[in-house]
Amino acid sequence: MDYLDFEKPIQELEEQLKKTKDLEVETEVDMSKTIREIEKKIASTRKDIQQNLTPWQKVQLSRHPQRPYSLAYIEAITNGNFIELHGDRTVKDDKAMIGGWGMVDGESIMFVGQQKGINTKMRQYRNFGMPNPEGYRKALRLMKMAEKFNRPIVTLIDTPGAFPGLEAEERGQGEAIARNLYEMSMLKVPVICIVIGEGASGGALGIGVGDKVLMLENSWYSVISPENCSTILWRTWDYKEQAAAALKLTAEDMHKNKLIDGIIKEPIGGAHINHQEIFATVKNEILKQISDLKSIEAEKLVEKRINKFSKMGYVK
Repeated sequence: MDYLDFEKPIQELEEQLKKTKDLEVETEVDMSKTIREIEKKIASTRKDIQQNLTPWQKVQLSRHPQRPYSLAYIEAITNGNFIELHGDRTVKDDKAMIGGWGMVDGESIMFVGQQKGINTKMRQYRNFGMPNPEGYRKALRLMKMAEKFNRPIVTLIDTPGAFPGLEAEERGQGEAIARNLYEMSMLKVPVICIVIGEGASGGALGIGVGDKVLMLENSWYSVISPENCSTILWRTWDYKEQAAAALKLTAEDMHKNKLIDGIIKEPIGGAHINHQEIFATVKNEILKQISDLKSIEAEKLVEKRINKFSKMGYVK
């Protein structure tokens, strides 16, 4: 397990717990009482840290190397009943954007999401979760397919931003994202968007227009990352913590400003602490939202979705 700077007290307690357990085995002396006390202290410390996280610390948690990514959620939620689909039928298959059909408790769902990669080699393969234009065009192709077969869509957002390379701009990065915003607003099937990690800039918004937009407790959603914001305003990354606070990018801030529809609670300490628990929580939330949205007529669904986004940022 990797530990972030503010998780050092937990690391020390975990090491103490391991030593105590090893000592119990080595000496054959019952130390169960001591072990229980340390475990209680670990749980209490995690809770205290969780309740006092700063916006920047939540950004760090959203990037935790053990935090599950889109494919892990999809495989767990569908219990392996997932068929990945590839290609945008124009350029190529963007590995940073994944999608396909999944079966969840008898409900056929089109899943779309950004995938970062679980190690250095896979991160390069997935372009660090930064899609090219063909990734957004693939996502749109799959969403239109879901609309054709009248199936709900679930998007999982986790990206540091759309790929900013020259070749991406040459192939129409801005147009691809803008097209998705336009087309997603008019899809005649339920669309549920969940920010599971980083939700940065248009790269996130390109698959973020839905009837219900939800965020995991320790995820973030903003027009720019704290580091880039700090670089633009102060010419250095040194003010990233102040930038994170000023951007109001946490789930609580986004919900308070009516930019998202709800917050999904994570296990104490973050999603990386207990993968199975967060998978189950997200699955239940998806099924609940689909059940609620399926009862709404297609035309009404589109109207409500457009009205919801039209009201954002409007001041009388």
